[in-house]
Amino acid sequence: MSSNESRKVWSRAEIESPCTNVCQIDPDTRLCLGCARSIDEIGAWGSLSAEARRTIMAELPTRQVSTGKRKGGRAARLKRKPD
Repeated sequence: MSSNESRKVWSRAEIESPCTNVCQIDPDTRLCLGCARSIDEIGAWGSLSAEARRTIMAELPTRQVSTGKRKGGRAARLKRKPD
């Protein structure tokens, strides 16, 4: 098998996605903090037409996603007073 044939075997037609692997939904806006898509958009992404995905991707830069700090985690635990 030539290297060109080998590349064809491993090439995949991936669906274009704005995912940044920061998958956390803001409770107020209900948008992903990483990509700014809604839960419904994320869930339907694989079945959307290419045109529908392009429309959503064009809107993403205008969406307001919370950039505030997380409310929990280690810092919050350290601030708590022991019982």
